[in-house]
Amino acid sequence: MYPTISHLIYDLFGIQIPLPIQTFGFWVAVSFIVSALIISKELKRKEFEGKIKSIKIKLTRGKKLSNLEIFSGLLFGFLIGFKGFEALGHYSELVANPQEFILSSRGSLLGGIFFSLLSLYLRWNENKKQRLENPKEEEKIVHPYQLTGNMILIAAISGILGAKIFHNLENIDDFLADPIGQLFAFSGLTFYGGLISGALAVIVYARKHKIEIKHLIDSFSPALILAYGIGRIGCHMSGDGDWGIENLKSKPEWLSIFPDWIWSYNYPNNVLTYNKYQESVLNGKMTEISDCAGTFFDPYCYQLTNPVFPTPIYEFIMSLLIFAFLWKIRKKINIPGCLFFLYLIFNGLERFFIEKIRVNNEYSFLGGVTQAEIISVILITLGIAGIFFVYFNNKSKNINENSKYE
Repeated sequence: MYPTISHLIYDLFGIQIPLPIQTFGFWVAVSFIVSALIISKELKRKEFEGKIKSIKIKLTRGKKLSNLEIFSGLLFGFLIGFKGFEALGHYSELVANPQEFILSSRGSLLGGIFFSLLSLYLRWNENKKQRLENPKEEEKIVHPYQLTGNMILIAAISGILGAKIFHNLENIDDFLADPIGQLFAFSGLTFYGGLISGALAVIVYARKHKIEIKHLIDSFSPALILAYGIGRIGCHMSGDGDWGIENLKSKPEWLSIFPDWIWSYNYPNNVLTYNKYQESVLNGKMTEISDCAGTFFDPYCYQLTNPVFPTPIYEFIMSLLIFAFLWKIRKKINIPGCLFFLYLIFNGLERFFIEKIRVNNEYSFLGGVTQAEIISVILITLGIAGIFFVYFNNKSKNINENSKYE
């Protein structure tokens, strides 16, 4: 496993390059970039086909910087300098634990002041060049695909917040024991929490810009399942605990063409042995790796005592298959919203069945179910109901339109 990108580079090329980039975070970033490209492509296609329209927004050209713009420039510059100068002077500590370093109160006051003044100067100087004695109001045409970056950013921020909330609800005992630590830890994210909160935030933003919601969610659907699969690569490569239950059975003959880790894996050098679950070593779930101490992988010198199902790999494969299917049929479905509801059904089915061999906390009611199983059933139900709704709604709309010409 590769807790950071530095470990991956070392394993591939034998070069030690200390970088403050965690493997899971890297793949999450990749998933957002890929999603943005796919969504932008789909929005362009739908606008070309006349299904969604561009909008006009009013802008004032040549006005002075507002107090809010001045304040935000000072604040942003201060934060960059405050943390940036501290990172330069203590780079090894940043590499060792980037989230703890970034979220701590430590920083360079002089660096913060310097960068805040520099930021204000650059912004003021740029504004002075464009300033007019009589500012003019102009209308600008904005295409929906041009808003993709904003929507991805909104989805990322709100999604992470939602993922943290749902994770802490799922692990309420850990949260009550250390609420501050659990809230600000970068680890511990629940996908469905991110999906629900991110979707709601993007829909609110889209309605503000008068984008047809049904076509918007259809455009997002293939990208969402692919992003989920790419994120699971990060889970697997970092060994963040999203693995399956213990699997001590022999690999089936029909899997003989694949490497052994496709069937069961010990996740050596996984990130959890250092970041959160040292107690796992004490109760026998983790075993120390011999000849690891003092190497570049120290202190990640542990692996699972018993191999488990590598469920992130299974989810990655299933996500690719679902993406390929949705991508192939997207132009053949003429009912807006239908593709999104199909996505909900496939997403719910994939997650529901993977939960059967995946490690997760269970709620005691209904004989023991996980949060993901509950939400999966809800998503499948919403997907089926949604398809019927948009189908009959579209049918009724067509009947009403035809009746006008009779």
